[in-house]
Amino acid sequence: MQTHELTISSNKADLEMETVYTFLSQETAWAKGMPRETFERAVAGSLCFGGYIEGRQVAFARLITDGATFAYLCDVFVLPDYRGKGYASRLMKHVFASPSLQGLRRIVLVTTDAHHVYEPHGFTGLANPERYMELHNPDVYKAA
Repeated sequence: MQTHELTISSNKADLEMETVYTFLSQETAWAKGMPRETFERAVAGSLCFGGYIEGRQVAFARLITDGATFAYLCDVFVLPDYRGKGYASRLMKHVFASPSLQGLRRIVLVTTDAHHVYEPHGFTGLANPERYMELHNPDVYKAA
């Protein structure tokens, strides 16, 4: 199995916005149908990382953070043709080494089937799930 070098950048100017938007809004359950303007606001207000192979964006991760105490990791993906090559793990190592994420009290995420990607980076199930609550509107993009 040949793998190419993954280059990772947190410079938003490097993001292939069309690639990221198309994948998220068409291929994911959590962002399907997201309006483009909503996506652009989300990126503008977040810490974003792009993963690139030979200049083409193949991976993405976004964190919503105050940069001091808390972050929410979301919108993580590796394009299907590039999966199974360790790129998600490399992206996560880079993300968690970011100076702006050091010293945070808590980083959370939600995943349905990628626990194996995050567990090697220290993620576990919620210690006290009874303390967590949510206000969830899964059809918000249908109304937009």
